[in-house]
Amino acid sequence: MTAQLDATYTVELAPQVHAFIQPDGSWWLNNAGFVGTAADTVLIDTAATEARTRGLMAAMTATMGSAPTVRTIVNTHHHGDHTFGNCLFPNATVVAHRHCRQEALEYGDPPVLTSWRQIDWGEVKCVAPHLIFDQSIELIAGDTTLQVMHVGQRAHTAGDVIVWIPQHRVLFTGDLLFHGGTPFVLSGSVAGSIAVLRTVLAPLGAATVVAGHGPVATAELIDDTVEYLQFVQRLSQQGLRAGLTPLQAADRADLGRFASWLDPERIVGNLHRGYHEVSHGAVGFDETRALADMVALNGGPLTTHA
Repeated sequence: MTAQLDATYTVELAPQVHAFIQPDGSWWLNNAGFVGTAADTVLIDTAATEARTRGLMAAMTATMGSAPTVRTIVNTHHHGDHTFGNCLFPNATVVAHRHCRQEALEYGDPPVLTSWRQIDWGEVKCVAPHLIFDQSIELIAGDTTLQVMHVGQRAHTAGDVIVWIPQHRVLFTGDLLFHGGTPFVLSGSVAGSIAVLRTVLAPLGAATVVAGHGPVATAELIDDTVEYLQFVQRLSQQGLRAGLTPLQAADRADLGRFASWLDPERIVGNLHRGYHEVSHGAVGFDETRALADMVALNGGPLTTHA
């Protein structure tokens, strides 16, 4: 095992509620959660590779005392770091928003990477959600009720859902939040993310927050993320007025306190989305160009320990 894989750990958030954390939380190293008993488990997201998903399975077994019966998987969105491991739970029903299924099918199996070094995926493939919904659904695992809710608009992606456990005030956010890492809205919306954080996540009053990446957090992370996204909006407006490309604006930007967050090169991807939004679509959007600009700003392929 790699050092990063050995460093994964499990946090008990409440009775029968656990988070599985994968340091350092950078590209392709997501968090997952598992709720319930070994006889009746709901899994919140899987992992990018076969090795990492098997690490998650081992952590669940060690925590619960026996191999769990995973009846249901909730995918918070379609990105492969949260979903490619679905295939290793062939008896589970995968639950997600309607848009998540569509986007997962469009993305398909693990790709040959161009923006990152190659990853050893192992034997994983796309398994799109089987049970889809439009607004919300409730799941029961052991003694715990999980409220799975679509956030109402495009944010990190079009199909983002949150998992709220009201009896313990525990919130799993998927990639609406990154703890210690730079937020990423290339597939989503800067303005939509801000709106969702303010009007959907913040009013819940969560005591414990499990972001899509990074250590377990508190609700203060919501305000930090809003502040960063507002910075992206201002930088987009300034860059457009100055006639700068997103890459030029990113290269000249003073990230301030955000510079210490993991994967700061995401600023240029976020600016591509920000330019498109603040210009009301007058500036075109090219995801391939945005990824190439992130590699350029990073000085080479993006770092991942997956």
